[in-house]
Amino acid sequence: MAKDGKQDLDHAAIETIAVHAGEGADPTTRAHNLPIYQTATFTFETADEKEAAVDGALAWEPKRYFYTRTNNPTTAALEEKLAALEGAESAVASAAGMSAISAGLLAHLKHGDHLIVADDLFIISQILFAEDFPSRGIDVTPVEITNLEAVKAALRPNTKVIFAEVLSNPWMRISDIPALAKIAHDAGALLVIDNTFLSSVSIRPLAFGADLVLQTTTKWISGHGDALGGVAAGSKALVDPIRRQTDLLGGAPSPFNSWLIARGARTLPLRIERATENATKLAAFLEGHEKVEWIRHPSLASHPDRAVADRILGGRWGGMLSFKPRAAAGVDPLDAMRAFADHIALFGVGVSLGEVDTLVYPMPKRGGIFRISVGIEGADDIIREFDRALAHVE
Repeated sequence: MAKDGKQDLDHAAIETIAVHAGEGADPTTRAHNLPIYQTATFTFETADEKEAAVDGALAWEPKRYFYTRTNNPTTAALEEKLAALEGAESAVASAAGMSAISAGLLAHLKHGDHLIVADDLFIISQILFAEDFPSRGIDVTPVEITNLEAVKAALRPNTKVIFAEVLSNPWMRISDIPALAKIAHDAGALLVIDNTFLSSVSIRPLAFGADLVLQTTTKWISGHGDALGGVAAGSKALVDPIRRQTDLLGGAPSPFNSWLIARGARTLPLRIERATENATKLAAFLEGHEKVEWIRHPSLASHPDRAVADRILGGRWGGMLSFKPRAAAGVDPLDAMRAFADHIALFGVGVSLGEVDTLVYPMPKRGGIFRISVGIEGADDIIREFDRALAHVE
């Protein structure tokens, strides 16, 4: 932290931002590392002091604390770091990624509004849009988000938001953010982007025209699979209503989770760099493997949206890929999926992503495909393990 108490990170590399944004010696103890303010409430010397703190906190003034549901110093430090990583004016942390999505959209939608969403999304997001939002009187239209003419055709006079993932879960389609931003803004709507699969190291959606960017901080940002969290970032004018919605719905993260996520974020650029390198090598290996029917990773020339990837990712492909084992004639594709999953020994078979270790997610309801979150292990070891498991696919 600079001597005047302000950090000068405007032109810093993202590696420097990840380490130093939101950090600094504790003003009371001079502790070098971010403290965990593990408290539900804050106390005051006088009634007037308490009232000023409450009024200031509920006006979303910085460094005003009275109750951790509304704000907490550990969480505020995390929010400063996350805003800096996204190149945003403001950010609000929440208890989970779905909390960020729910509060982020409900803060800017009301009964009678229309929302356009990508038809390929995280399954819980799909359920939210198919069941919860319509019950609130919000009309939702899923569209093929890579078909820009279909997006335009779905617009209505009451369309307020277009929502998409940069890299879709699980089919790995890539949203053309600048084009979607123009469509949204020409219609007087907001473009809200979920960047969980890539993180701000690969792309800062706000720089390409998005109005708000959401992430599950549980994933790449935390990186260790030991804390749940979410974040919404953008201008203060757009984030403050989300901060209010998060407060009203009780979606605040615990101080300990905020601390864990802030700690993990320090190494985010290094982990993303290694995961991207490993995923790129694994994707090239799988594309040439006789037991693989298809493989999608943004690095591959065969990716259907490679031209978009070149424009907005610039080689920062990320650590996520999906593929389908090739079942022999007469073999059920789900049996081929099981054969691969059941013979993976080095890596976990699970549903999360963005951790330091490789995670294998079989998806029988998607026809037997796999979503792979590539970790920071040795690339040769990852490839060897996949090759060994694929040998059991028939």
